[in-house]
Amino acid sequence: MTDILVVEDNLEMATLLCDFLEAEGYSAKHCADGESALAAFDKGGARLVILDIMLPGLDGFGVCRKIRETANTPIIIVSAKTEKDDKLNGLILGADDYIEKPYDIDILLAKIKGIFTRRYQSDVISDGFLKIDKNKRIAFKENTPLDLTQKEFDLLLLLAENSGKTLSKDYLFNQIWGFDSFSEPQTLTVHIKWLRQKIEADPKKPKHIVTVWGVGYRYER
Repeated sequence: MTDILVVEDNLEMATLLCDFLEAEGYSAKHCADGESALAAFDKGGARLVILDIMLPGLDGFGVCRKIRETANTPIIIVSAKTEKDDKLNGLILGADDYIEKPYDIDILLAKIKGIFTRRYQSDVISDGFLKIDKNKRIAFKENTPLDLTQKEFDLLLLLAENSGKTLSKDYLFNQIWGFDSFSEPQTLTVHIKWLRQKIEADPKKPKHIVTVWGVGYRYER
């Protein structure tokens, strides 16, 4: 998974930003328009999205809206649109921050570092029902350790990290098995079934890994 997806139609600006990000140790991928950004996100995901608003075709607001339909990946809007209504629209659509252009690269990097620290450096996820230790790759159900395969653990972690969000089947499959995987999409359904058998009181009436028909699955605490 790419660390940071940079969605920016100004090639010079995007190249410079990606160079700064990679110098800080992040992997970065650049997309110059909204449609290719969504395709890249669906294919490989990202830990954070830096998003311009004025893009050819689908604008940044549309990209933000589509991402928020399936994921709670952090989004920083970076735009020359400085009106209050634009900022409010971006934040209402789900952006985590809105930075005006031209921006101070040190400020942007500090914001990115803060997001990565808060979101990804916490070793344990705990919600009272499940406890997941990312580093040790151990999960507990009400303090009882779960016997999970590698893929089951990865799938459960992804769902738990996006608690309350509906994740599409394509997104889940691509994140866990990879876009170029030789596995069949049905593999996801099978792994969801196995997870339910291990964490649900009644796997036939799941309360924690919920099916959203026609879309995908959602983890509920």
